[in-house]
Amino acid sequence: MAGKKKSTPIPLQSLDALFGTTSEEQAGIQQIALDNLHPFSNHPFKVLDDDKMAELSESVKMHGVLVPGIVRIKDTGGYEIIAGHRRKRACEIAGLKTMPVIIKDLTDDESTVIMVDSNIQREELLISEKAFAYKMKYDALKRQGKRSDLTSCQVGKKLAAEDISQNSEDSTRQILRYIHLTELHPVLLDMADHKQLPFNTAVELSYLKKEEQDILLQYMGNHEMVPSMKQAKEMKKCSKEHLLTYPEIDSICYQGKTEKLQVKLPEKKLRMFFPESYTKEQIEDVIFKLLEEWADNKERVQNDNRGCD
Repeated sequence: MAGKKKSTPIPLQSLDALFGTTSEEQAGIQQIALDNLHPFSNHPFKVLDDDKMAELSESVKMHGVLVPGIVRIKDTGGYEIIAGHRRKRACEIAGLKTMPVIIKDLTDDESTVIMVDSNIQREELLISEKAFAYKMKYDALKRQGKRSDLTSCQVGKKLAAEDISQNSEDSTRQILRYIHLTELHPVLLDMADHKQLPFNTAVELSYLKKEEQDILLQYMGNHEMVPSMKQAKEMKKCSKEHLLTYPEIDSICYQGKTEKLQVKLPEKKLRMFFPESYTKEQIEDVIFKLLEEWADNKERVQNDNRGCD
């Protein structure tokens, strides 16, 4: 598929390569009380008490934390975790009071880049996690002055995404699509996380204005439906021209559709009128013959009434 980056195994990197630590810093690993370790501001990755966390906490209980976390000093006291949120939680579950960390002097943007890069290679990330992580790193790179010589905003955005793709299995185009999902209503994004809304459809809907997404959610709730890719594209097209309304959404979602009529008759009631020996086909034949007679009688009555006018 065009634009898609070929998936390749991600090589294991040393602590130096991943976090930029020096031998001197590794020698300066400190044990910090868990109560003094605080999560990264707007941390986009979820720390779940799932089976993998249970395995990690068991490993920590038996062998300790093999790779120290990366932190920086908080202005308000304590330390902000840049890398090591799951390790901290594993330590809590294992009953430890401290965790080994390396304290680094980093700017907000430098911290953001390291935080994203240390988590983005994890398996089974939610769509929302990747979306906000890519957005945070993209914004950080912009503030750091990356590609400042570019005059085209669109080209600059694409090249910034190329920078991000260097540490990810996602292509530049896919990263831009993830970033745009941060414009999606939280309820719709949660549906995408739980595979109730296809990824590509979610991307198309993320181009709708906030108020249009509110209207769409109301419509989806009223009709218990999820838009198709074709419907999402049509809504996006209409949104570019004017504000999308509830009746327009209804027209798009049910254009050319006819409701299927299916009537189920209880077998117990049917058997009251037919011999036990009658098969399903024989019963259907009788019912349709009776319906034809009913339709003929109805038409005859209508014709008689018109003759009396």
